[in-house]
Amino acid sequence: MMGGIVSGLGGIVHSLLTVYIWVVIIGALLTWVRPDPYNPIVQIIYRLTEPAYRLIRKTMPTVFNGLDLAPIILIIILQVLDVILVNLINAVVLG
Repeated sequence: MMGGIVSGLGGIVHSLLTVYIWVVIIGALLTWVRPDPYNPIVQIIYRLTEPAYRLIRKTMPTVFNGLDLAPIILIIILQVLDVILVNLINAVVLG
């Protein structure tokens, strides 16, 4: 019973991380086309991604040859976090 609940919560966390990774990818692609900054969707994507970018930019340099690598670094961090959480949840459910 408890294993099923933990597994379900793990699935939700995995799904949320996947959605956030896609938001980061869409936000990175939007920087190439310069969309209307007053568009509500653009504002939401900016508000969802910019705090994470700011945290990454505080801890390490992210701009190399004019290219901001903060989205790539964030995606890698999220992927590692996803793998760790899935393995931890599997260990709790199976162990």
